[in-house]
Amino acid sequence: MGGDLLFRHRYQGSSFTELLKVDYPHLDFDWSALAGLAREPLPHGTTVLAVRYRDGVLVAGDRLATAGNAVASRDVQKVFPADRHSLIAIAGAAGPAIEMARLMSIELEHYEKIEGEALELEGKANKLSQMIRQNLPAAMQGLVVVPIFAGYDTRRRRGRIWKYDITGGRYEEADFDSTGSGSVYARESLKKSFREGMDRDEALRAAMQALLDAADEDRATGGVDLLRRIYPLVQICTAEGIEEIPDERLDALYRELVDEQARARSGGGAGS
Repeated sequence: MGGDLLFRHRYQGSSFTELLKVDYPHLDFDWSALAGLAREPLPHGTTVLAVRYRDGVLVAGDRLATAGNAVASRDVQKVFPADRHSLIAIAGAAGPAIEMARLMSIELEHYEKIEGEALELEGKANKLSQMIRQNLPAAMQGLVVVPIFAGYDTRRRRGRIWKYDITGGRYEEADFDSTGSGSVYARESLKKSFREGMDRDEALRAAMQALLDAADEDRATGGVDLLRRIYPLVQICTAEGIEEIPDERLDALYRELVDEQARARSGGGAGS
């Protein structure tokens, strides 16, 4: 029976999601079916951002998930590798957002196995756009998923960033972007600190400062939780692949930024 299931495919393309819809519709879950059943507010991810720098892109997100006015989780993963050269940062309804990020990773792996080569970065951005469009019925019932997609373009040899709307419309951002409840404050912070040709440390400092500024103004955005040792999740993507910034580096940078702010408020200045 297993062999019959394996070789009975009607779909002959390289899209994993289309394969599910055509040959295994019983496995294609519809999140909109749950939207009307929720009696309590569903967990939502809050602030994520992406910033381009000299060697690629940096993608970061706080760890807090909220359900209405309550904390749903203090340690949510909002940044996911899609493949070796791309990342997804999720905001919105946590369940569908995490599912979409994981499905995107499977989609790209499936495509590479079928076609024998990886999809180009812009094609990956288009693929995510299609997934968001397919989620529109659920989004219209409140299960909104609005991710950021970023990666290293191996053909153009630079980092690139895309943002999306709930209909699947995609828009490339030249330098940086943020989405989620604290995104306005994060973008304003990045606007002040971004400069062309930033190195990795400068991009990391700008991203960390943006998340701290967002957490300071937006109650749904989590900052750094020293008591529980919970830090933002930060990953970088370059020609060499994806690397996660360790908590020890984030801890040292956080303390440095807080000390600078304290000196500035006391009138001492950053250099004293």
